[in-house]
Amino acid sequence: MPNETNVPTPKPITLEGWVKLLDGVRLPVPQASHDRVWRAIRDQRSSLRDIAELMQESPALALSVIREANRHTHGSMTEPAENLEVAINRLGLKRTEELLDRLPVLPQADIPKALRQLQMISQHATQQANGFFASRLARLWQDIHWGSLLFLSPLWPLALTHPQLLEDWELRVIHKGESARKVEKQLFGVRLLEIGQALADIWRLPIWVQQGYRLLLTEQRELVKVLRIARDSEHPLRQQNRLDDDPTLRRWLNQPANTVLLSNGLALSAQQAWDSPHSERWQYLTSLYLQIPMDEVQQQLHQQAANSARHHAMPDLWHPAEALIWPWGMNRIHASLLPAAAPTAEDLAKWRKQCAELLFEPSRFTNAMHLTIAARDALVACGMRRVMILMADRTHANLRVHQTAGLPKEVAAMNFAVSQSTVLQRLLSQQAQVRINPTNNAQFSARLPNGLRAQFSGEHLLLRSLVNNGRVIMIVVADQGGGPFSEITVQAFGKTAQCIEKALHNFSRRGQ
Repeated sequence: MPNETNVPTPKPITLEGWVKLLDGVRLPVPQASHDRVWRAIRDQRSSLRDIAELMQESPALALSVIREANRHTHGSMTEPAENLEVAINRLGLKRTEELLDRLPVLPQADIPKALRQLQMISQHATQQANGFFASRLARLWQDIHWGSLLFLSPLWPLALTHPQLLEDWELRVIHKGESARKVEKQLFGVRLLEIGQALADIWRLPIWVQQGYRLLLTEQRELVKVLRIARDSEHPLRQQNRLDDDPTLRRWLNQPANTVLLSNGLALSAQQAWDSPHSERWQYLTSLYLQIPMDEVQQQLHQQAANSARHHAMPDLWHPAEALIWPWGMNRIHASLLPAAAPTAEDLAKWRKQCAELLFEPSRFTNAMHLTIAARDALVACGMRRVMILMADRTHANLRVHQTAGLPKEVAAMNFAVSQSTVLQRLLSQQAQVRINPTNNAQFSARLPNGLRAQFSGEHLLLRSLVNNGRVIMIVVADQGGGPFSEITVQAFGKTAQCIEKALHNFSRRGQ
């Protein structure tokens, strides 16, 4: 499995290459879920429904069982297993147990964050699907449930093998508004939807999943037509008349399979913002599909998000329900504060300008102070509220404060002995980044100099070493006021650090 070694997985550039790579990935299963299912299979009192319900706690486990059942019936006349009960029944308990023994098992916290985040979005989509559609289409609830959960599953192994590519896609397409087609060709060599469709076909995922990918790839014209009608939400009678005038379009809209696409669109777009154009688009479509007012859609949408967060939220993952204000006093989802706001388009424009200054060749900087001032300003522009840049002496015995932002003036005179902190020793020994959060705060804070940690109140902090010519020469310490980070700012922080390293390299070569 790709995450069982530290060797990076080569990046394919063709559809065939991606399908071959991702089809071969074995997704890790949380230890607790694995153990509960294993005990249930061994317990003769457990029904197939009992076992299936336990398996649902782990999306990776559910996918693995359905794939295994469909793999054994591939090429036969048997219809694919579209839910867990059918899959377990086809495999039998013995083969299901053998599959369970072959899957990689990890503690929940050790499963890579990008994979857990994507699976949580799938669980949120399932909650939205059950809330909006399953009660209205009761006889189809299994199709709605499993189609919604598994729609994004072709991307789960991608989050395991190439998480940075997905982060870059999100930053450029969702937050910067670049063309998805153009960005995907650059990052993957092929459309993400084509990868999803190919794997959905090979894995014989529920037919509604396959239909959803086909719709997004080949039925854009119908989608645009329906969206134009959906936006006229204040005139439901006029909407109905327009659909009546086009029976083919009305039948296309009313397909039950569209529930899978709508629920995933609602959940995925909510990751950016509840009032983003992407989110509003899926809300309009849901309103038209169900023929209910937009304010009712939004009320149900927020309620189901809160229900999802109660069941699926994790301390180190972002759930959109955290951005909601509940007048009736929602039970807290996390013990921590809400994350800092994502940078605006204007903020990102300023940040890009600062980074361009750092990357300019030949270097425009006249001395180290000039360069580190620009570095500090770029870190502030990416969203950091408190920044400290520490410079190492030649022997790596001491670190002195070189630049600050958002901290008291007297901090500029501080100096730290490296020997007194194992965290600083590690950061100086090689290029590394440490992210402190409520889970590891006590562990890491005890290994930092008291004088340094005291300047950054709160349980969220980033520390990163910067390298020039193979040697660490600087450490950056930054936060967003002590509360949880905006994930976009964390990504921008990493990119800023790379720009600073490039600036250091250009500066050291000036005059050559």
